[in-house]
Amino acid sequence: MYNSRIAGLGYYVPENVVTNDDLSKIMDTSDEWIQERTGIKERRHVVNGDGDTTTSMGVKAAKIAIERSGISKDDIDFIVFATLSPDYYFPGPGVLVQRDLGIKTVGAIDVRNQCSGFVYGLSVADQFIKTGMYKNVLVIGSELHSSGLDMTTRGRSVSVIFGDGAGAAVLSREEDTTKGILSTHLHSEGQHAEELSLTAPGMGTRWVTDIIDDNNPDDTSYYPYMNGQFVFKNAVVRFSEVIMEGLQTNQLEVSDIDMLIPHQANLRISQFIQKKFGLSNDQVFNNIMKYGNTTAASIPIALTEAWEEGKIKEGDTVVLAAFGSGFTWGSAIIKW
Repeated sequence: MYNSRIAGLGYYVPENVVTNDDLSKIMDTSDEWIQERTGIKERRHVVNGDGDTTTSMGVKAAKIAIERSGISKDDIDFIVFATLSPDYYFPGPGVLVQRDLGIKTVGAIDVRNQCSGFVYGLSVADQFIKTGMYKNVLVIGSELHSSGLDMTTRGRSVSVIFGDGAGAAVLSREEDTTKGILSTHLHSEGQHAEELSLTAPGMGTRWVTDIIDDNNPDDTSYYPYMNGQFVFKNAVVRFSEVIMEGLQTNQLEVSDIDMLIPHQANLRISQFIQKKFGLSNDQVFNNIMKYGNTTAASIPIALTEAWEEGKIKEGDTVVLAAFGSGFTWGSAIIKW
């Protein structure tokens, strides 16, 4: 048996900064209103025509992660790509990354677990390495939300939250089983699937001919829907549970956490969890203030930034935790 360790990290965000004041010019909102509810000050949006896509952003993040890992792209054995915003309905971005990076004909899969996507993808990669099937796995989380948001007052409760970006990690085989990813923990509760969802277009809900023929401007099924208070209440419960599950599995205490990287869904959720566990500001890393919620990309972007800033050091116990659409949630316990 082996463990897997994170050998390289990278992230990419578009250059275009969209502030809360920018949004207040196109919808009935304000900087104060957005910050009070989400903690977000600004986010990055792809500019139409600049060439950024979910795949291309993932490729840019992956190149940095591979370079930092000290291996060649030819050493990558497998690719896991987490996103809710693929370039195409099919094929998924995993194979597009394989093509665009010029990686040999390795396997590639896509993970559709939204905000929990990177943790799920990390778990998949970890299991492949633990069993000895692969030695180096590239895991990417990338999202292009901005082209699919309702950027009007009608959609403000959702559209002010999300930003674009990508993060990536290279997982490599680690023979010292006291290091690397110690355990991952995954859960779902599908009975609440529609409480945070995008239901159209979908082959199970709308025939393609209906979509083409129906030009109803009041049809909001093409925009994300979120039952905000219900999601918040569930998130704080599941975050707490899955963090404790990971700690208890590894005989660790809350005091052993050196760095918690929560999914950047809402700063108020992160602050609630921080207060509940009695963690200091140095033990929790948040960057939602400047990037918004980048769904599957949020944890790898935050993890990379925390590492770049020297807030994660060798020997640290790092906890990743996510909750989102599905409902799905998960955690990973890492000995750096």
